[in-house]
Amino acid sequence: MNEQTALEIPLPDNAAASPAAAKGPARRTPPPPEHGTGAQIIDAARPLIDALTGLPLDERVSTLNALRVLLHGASPFAREPVDLVLWEKADTVEGNSYNPNSVAPRQMELLKHSITADGFTQPIVAWRPGDAETASEPSTPADETAAPIEVVDGFHRHLIGKHDPTVAQRVHGYLPITVINTDREALEDRQAATIRHNAARGVHTIEGLSEMVLQLVRERKNFAWFEKNLGMQPDEVTRLAQVSGLAAAFADNEFSEAWTADADPFATPDADQNGPTPMEQP
Repeated sequence: MNEQTALEIPLPDNAAASPAAAKGPARRTPPPPEHGTGAQIIDAARPLIDALTGLPLDERVSTLNALRVLLHGASPFAREPVDLVLWEKADTVEGNSYNPNSVAPRQMELLKHSITADGFTQPIVAWRPGDAETASEPSTPADETAAPIEVVDGFHRHLIGKHDPTVAQRVHGYLPITVINTDREALEDRQAATIRHNAARGVHTIEGLSEMVLQLVRERKNFAWFEKNLGMQPDEVTRLAQVSGLAAAFADNEFSEAWTADADPFATPDADQNGPTPMEQP
């Protein structure tokens, strides 16, 4: 009997890594079945998976999309759009004309940093006019005659994936797309879906966010780290730390009430942090 091991999904070492030989850290995935019909299906599929690695990039992506459509047809979650994520050419994806959501430059920069650092962790929700994604009619991203794919949610993610050079190179000019169900394709349904996606994200509670900020302060993260990784300005960090009890962060340090937020008021040099850390009152 063949021994089954956990599937390892290789990640490229850098944005320029060869798509045919991408090696790197693996995501943790559950092991495949070791016995029964499921194990036999996995064993039968392995040679086909190996054959995919030799295909040219565009043909490999198109073939993988078609295989995902076939798997989606057998899935108990086929009603859920997220069960089928396809990689589509970025130049075939366009924004819509009605999205009321806007992102300030600082938040846009944070979103770009998120996608650069963490990768695409959620697909772009879209509508494909007149296209039925079924096992008999798989997606054909290379078909230049197809109508453009219209974004329902994820307009700013789509902009970064399309126009940021580092991200665009890493994803080889493609974007991850999931399409809405066909019974939600009317204009009013798409508009409602866009608004719901925007509204349903919610906001962090002040208490919960301030607790996280205070913990990061205790871990000696400096203001430069907060600005780069969380998009927070020094005064925001200061206010949030105050909510949780700023004095608690300086229990082992001298603390004064006579400080301001414009000069990293509780910073000490730390060679490991590329700048001062919000831990000590000067």
